[in-house]
Amino acid sequence: MSVKLGIIGGGVMGSAILSRLLEQEIYRPNDVLVSEPDTNRREILLQKYGVQVTSDNQAVAGVSEVLLLAIKPQIFEVVAKDITLGKIDNMKLPEDRSLVISILAGVSLGQLEELLGDRPIIRAMPNTPATVGAGITAIAPSKFVGSIHLAKATALFGAVGEVVEVPEYLMDAVTGLSGSGPAFVAIAIEALADGGVAAGLPRAIASKLALSTVLGTAQLLQTTGIHPAELKDRVTSPGGTTIAGIEQLESYGFRSALIKAVQAAKNRSQELGG
Repeated sequence: MSVKLGIIGGGVMGSAILSRLLEQEIYRPNDVLVSEPDTNRREILLQKYGVQVTSDNQAVAGVSEVLLLAIKPQIFEVVAKDITLGKIDNMKLPEDRSLVISILAGVSLGQLEELLGDRPIIRAMPNTPATVGAGITAIAPSKFVGSIHLAKATALFGAVGEVVEVPEYLMDAVTGLSGSGPAFVAIAIEALADGGVAAGLPRAIASKLALSTVLGTAQLLQTTGIHPAELKDRVTSPGGTTIAGIEQLESYGFRSALIKAVQAAKNRSQELGG
C-alpha cells in the first residue's frame, strides 16, 4: 500500500494545507493519510475531509510518496525516533525517492537529515494566512531534492498562496518576518482601531476602517508595485494630518520596534533549532 500524501500532525496548519489541496483537487481524499494523536481531531478530519486517519505515525511515514511533517518542533525528535521511512535502497534516481517536507520552525535540514537519513527533504515556512489561501511559503531544498520533488512542493504550497525558494541560511529570517509577521500586523490593526476609538469612533466602525485600510493598502502596493515610501509620500501633504501622525510614529520608534520584533523572532527560531 502507498499513499500520495501523508501528513503527520492534523492541527491548524496541517489541516489548512489539506483543505486547500483537496479543494483545488491537487489530491483526492483517498490519496491522503493523516496521523493525529487526538481522537476528536481525527474524527473531525475524517468527517470534514473524508481522508484516511490514524494515530500511528509509522503507518503514515512508511507508505507516503510525499510526507508532510506538521508537528510542533519541540516534539520532532521524539516523533522522528519512532518512525522508519519507506526503503530507498532500490531507488536508482533521486527523483524516485519519497519526499519529506517539514514546516517545523527552527529545525534545520541538517537536523532533519540526521534523524531521517539521506533522502529528499524540503524545509518550508508557510504563514497563518495560508488558512484562507492568502499565505506565502518559503522553501529550502536539501541536496537530494530533484526537480520533480521541487515541483511537488511548489504545487503543494501553491495551493495556500505564493511560494518563494530561498537558501536555507535565510529560513530563520523568513520565520521572523512572514512566519511571525501576521501577529505583528494584527497588533498594528488592533492599535489603529483603538486609535479610532480614542478619536471618537464607535468600536465596530473603527475596527472595520482599520482592517480595510490595511488590506487595501497591501493590495494597492502589490497591484501597482510602487515602493511603500512612495505611497507614504503620496498621502503626506505639507503641514497635513498624515505627517503629524507620522511624526508621532517616528518619535515612539515604530519602525525600530518592527525591525527589532522581526530580529527577535528570527533569533528565537534559531534557538528552537538548537
